[in-house]
Amino acid sequence: MSADRLSGVRALLVAAFPLALGACSWFTDFKSQPKYDPWESPQDSIPARGNPQHSVPLYGTAAAGYAVSYTPMPGTVDSLSGIQNPVPADARSLANGRKYYQINCQVCHGDRGMGDGPVVTKGMPGIALVGDMTKARSDGYLWGMMRNGRGLMPNYNRIEEMDRWDVVNYVRGLQGRYAVEVGPVGLPGETGDKLPGVTEMGPTRPSPYFKRVGSQAWYSRTQGGAAAPAAGATDSAASRVGNADPALPGGAAMNAIPGTPNGARRDSTGGKQP
Repeated sequence: MSADRLSGVRALLVAAFPLALGACSWFTDFKSQPKYDPWESPQDSIPARGNPQHSVPLYGTAAAGYAVSYTPMPGTVDSLSGIQNPVPADARSLANGRKYYQINCQVCHGDRGMGDGPVVTKGMPGIALVGDMTKARSDGYLWGMMRNGRGLMPNYNRIEEMDRWDVVNYVRGLQGRYAVEVGPVGLPGETGDKLPGVTEMGPTRPSPYFKRVGSQAWYSRTQGGAAAPAAGATDSAASRVGNADPALPGGAAMNAIPGTPNGARRDSTGGKQP
């Protein structure tokens, strides 16, 4: 190869080298980091990933899957009857239980637990929650029914463990033990404090360095939480979820986060406030 031709090839390679580098993704300055985030699906055609089997809340579980199966059989549900309800039925618990009840339970059991939900008009049998038989069931049994399901009722493990106790407390309110409000919490499509807050097992869980947040907020009752309203008493919407702060959207409630410096507070939407 002549010297002139060799020189021309070299010049061509030098000119093409920057273009070749530009076509590569070697130098991204860490701006692009291909990865799968928690619960992210690798493709649009693949459903989102759920929790691994037998996942437990951050602070443990009352009945691990390896100890008590999730079989929807009478004997299995009965075996959960002895579990004690660790969540006092205060205003926060009853308000949270109402939200989950309206989302998951009302469709069959009705607003007042009378077994007159919308699906009854479609042929489903009406199953009331306010009869003597259900009143006689233990809190652990009701909690176990949501965990395992039984008969016509599917399991409701999508309601996390501590939130299920709030639903149990709310059902006790429908049975007359506590004063509770009934019916939808908000209008269709309304969000914010009209929906349950952060979860312990899902990707919306806030920093694990916060102690007892979300459904674990019941722990703050040991620091002096609000008591459950007595049956027949009246209460405002603010008193059902805590002390309302007019500076927050919708008068969101503020609760102390135990163990955080400077008396940090958490609003009812899960955000930390100074």
